[in-house]
Amino acid sequence: MNKLPMLPTKADDKTMEQYVERVVKVVQGATEDQVERGENWYPMASSLAEYIGQGDLKLGAGLLAVFSANKAWSQNKRLAEDAANGNVHGHVEDALAKARRILNGEDPMLVLPADSKTWNFYRTIVDPLDPDPVVVDRHVHDAIAGMPYGNQDRNLSNKTRYATLAHAVRLASRKLGTIPSVTQPVLWVVHTDLTRGTGTRPKDQGYA
Repeated sequence: MNKLPMLPTKADDKTMEQYVERVVKVVQGATEDQVERGENWYPMASSLAEYIGQGDLKLGAGLLAVFSANKAWSQNKRLAEDAANGNVHGHVEDALAKARRILNGEDPMLVLPADSKTWNFYRTIVDPLDPDPVVVDRHVHDAIAGMPYGNQDRNLSNKTRYATLAHAVRLASRKLGTIPSVTQPVLWVVHTDLTRGTGTRPKDQGYA
């Protein structure tokens, strides 16, 4: 199977317009159930983070964020809760080291790489009404690209590419009259529902 071309790190006006229209089209095509699931996602995650942190929202959100990369949501939750209870395990050493730093009292905003997916995930869990952060994961990338990339690397660690895709979500949110923390999870729900069982994502894949 031929590899799909990597999305450009920067988008010209025409390409950005295409990205925005794809996001708007997907979100506007969401069912009532999909909209409700998307709108409720971050408030639910915020409540869960406070529970995991035993009242410390930022601690719980930091642990959820640091364990989110390449994990099903069910695994993500379990690993974060285990870490909060003193059992830091189940991920690559870099993530485990970050989790220990958060548990030792460091600010997750300083521990997580600035402007990364996990950094934005943390911010949105802490404040679901914050209009600034945008979580761009592989599902959002594929929806914006208009095609599934499967297990192919999307290089979302490239800050310029990440910022370009996040900007598309922000512009689409303005058109939709909402904020990215609503647009993005609705987009994610619709896209993952469409690709479920197609081999583009694990069947147990939750958020992130």
